[in-house]
Amino acid sequence: MAEGMIERREYLQKLLLWKDEQVIKVVTGIRRCGKSTLLKQYQEYLLRHGVSARQIISINFEELEYEYLLDYQELYQYMKKRLCPGEMTYIFLDEIQKVAAFEKVVDSLSVKENTDIYITGSNAYMLSGDLATFLSGRYVEISMLPLSFREYAQLRKIPAEEAFAEYMNTGSMPYIATMNRTEEKVDMYLEGIYHTVIVRDIEDRQLRKEKEPGKRKITDIVLLKTIARYLASVIGNPVSVQSVTNYLVSSGRKVSPNTINDYMEALTESFVFYPVERFDIVGKQILKVNKKMYMVDLGLRSHILPRKQYDLGFSLENIVFFELLRRGYKVSVGKNGTAEVDFVVQKQGILTYIQVTADMLAEETFKREMRPLQSIRDNYEKIILTMDRFTPGNYEGIKVIYVLDWLMEK
Repeated sequence: MAEGMIERREYLQKLLLWKDEQVIKVVTGIRRCGKSTLLKQYQEYLLRHGVSARQIISINFEELEYEYLLDYQELYQYMKKRLCPGEMTYIFLDEIQKVAAFEKVVDSLSVKENTDIYITGSNAYMLSGDLATFLSGRYVEISMLPLSFREYAQLRKIPAEEAFAEYMNTGSMPYIATMNRTEEKVDMYLEGIYHTVIVRDIEDRQLRKEKEPGKRKITDIVLLKTIARYLASVIGNPVSVQSVTNYLVSSGRKVSPNTINDYMEALTESFVFYPVERFDIVGKQILKVNKKMYMVDLGLRSHILPRKQYDLGFSLENIVFFELLRRGYKVSVGKNGTAEVDFVVQKQGILTYIQVTADMLAEETFKREMRPLQSIRDNYEKIILTMDRFTPGNYEGIKVIYVLDWLMEK
């Protein structure tokens, strides 16, 4: 493995779990979160464990030398010639959404004997429409995120508190953790990611949606960026299509809720924002109004918002949300009467209630954070994650944990 490259062990394990199975492995996630690196690491693993180089076909469609393969028929003929008769052929197609009608190629290859197929994409839309129809029941999605704090700290090799300050400010993109960094270089790198996601990925998505009746084209990039900035400014707060529409109308923009819905959908499909539904703790059911939105990387958030003092609690909440996703939890926002619990997480039918707060040093703050958890009348685990080192402990069954300790857990 190249120097400065961290092994994304959890994701490698997920790929290995499905090795040689007759299902297509689809790795999705925002650009530059490490999908291409993951495929390279997996190929290195195969070579170390008895697979020959001729059994591996790997194409990254962002590389110019493969431009002629953006035609799906050319791609299919290219692939067919390189299959290994009588042996497993491992096929890696990186950023496959660039190939129009790629699902035809993937579908045809997947039904051939001795093929093990791995594809990546930077837009969730690739898993809807034709792909879902063609491959129904024959693919698994592995959702990839940028670096966890534990991975980031492992790369930076500096004290945890110092690493965490960086992590909150410059974010979790893998290259930023390894680069010879200055503030200007970090900002330029983040601008490149943001521009690519907002402009190029939205265009790729648009090409695939053009055939769908009733779908509006994402043509106003200024509007798209305005919505992105607004959503970034309200992470951790309830938000709806109507509330975004009202904000824009009050700012002098004439725009319809349907247009706002399409633009918000584009931002979530490009993995910039992740919506979280609210969960009625008493009724044990999902509520359909006022979701929360979290941004995939705090470095991108710092890049697109005006420089000012952000709310530490909401940034911390954002980090905790994505760590919960990494750990395989289904995450909701809890509502218990008039009280709110930051996260209700579920795995294998077991619930856990989690509050996130910058500190609990003041008695009033301590009581405010404890109250929603104390009001829950079941026996599932209740946790408060905090940045302060003085309040951790067990308070009548409610665990208060120093958040950096929790983030560093394996």
